[in-house]
Amino acid sequence: MGKVRISHENWSAPAIEYLAEGATLIRRFAEPDANSIIAEIRTIALKSRFRTMKTPSGKSMSVEMTNCGKYGWVSDHFGYRYTETDPLTGVAWPRMPESFIDLAQRAATLIGHSSYQPDVCLINHYQHGAAMGLHRDSDERDFSQPIVSVSIGLPISFRLGGLTRAGRTVGTQLRHGDVLVLHGVSRRAFHGVGKLRNGVHPVTGSARYNLTFRVSQ
Repeated sequence: MGKVRISHENWSAPAIEYLAEGATLIRRFAEPDANSIIAEIRTIALKSRFRTMKTPSGKSMSVEMTNCGKYGWVSDHFGYRYTETDPLTGVAWPRMPESFIDLAQRAATLIGHSSYQPDVCLINHYQHGAAMGLHRDSDERDFSQPIVSVSIGLPISFRLGGLTRAGRTVGTQLRHGDVLVLHGVSRRAFHGVGKLRNGVHPVTGSARYNLTFRVSQ
């Protein structure tokens, strides 16, 4: 199969789509910030490098991860949890850039959460073949706070289910600059993405990045 080559189209105003109750997709919302986002990610990764984490059962994830913010999300044989320090360096996670906070807050405000104050930004790095199976974000304390998920780079297929893994799912494609906000009923819904197809994007090359903003405490 040949590579999918993505052209850099002129940016246009974002459009809002409702995938399900509490699942709001804001198309191209982060596109104007893409280059600065990548620059910030590179700076963060110099302090807390991308790494392949393992599930509590010992299975290696296909996605590389790092964090910035007051807390970072980690997974190992001790379980899923948030930590104040990077287990690889023993020091605090890199600070969350003000531009990241601003982006997350602007997206949350659009769906009615004007006081959103994320303390975690989990950064996922996808290469060809990487995927994220159906899961739900349930390690946080306050589920009234939304999750803001930003897609940068190559497109990927997304599935959103319900409160059980076996429930019906709806699908769409997450593209460069799209921002997905999960809140309300969908805040604890199962969701995941398929394998990243081989391709080239003018901003990220062969990769896709996902920034997931959360309020952990």
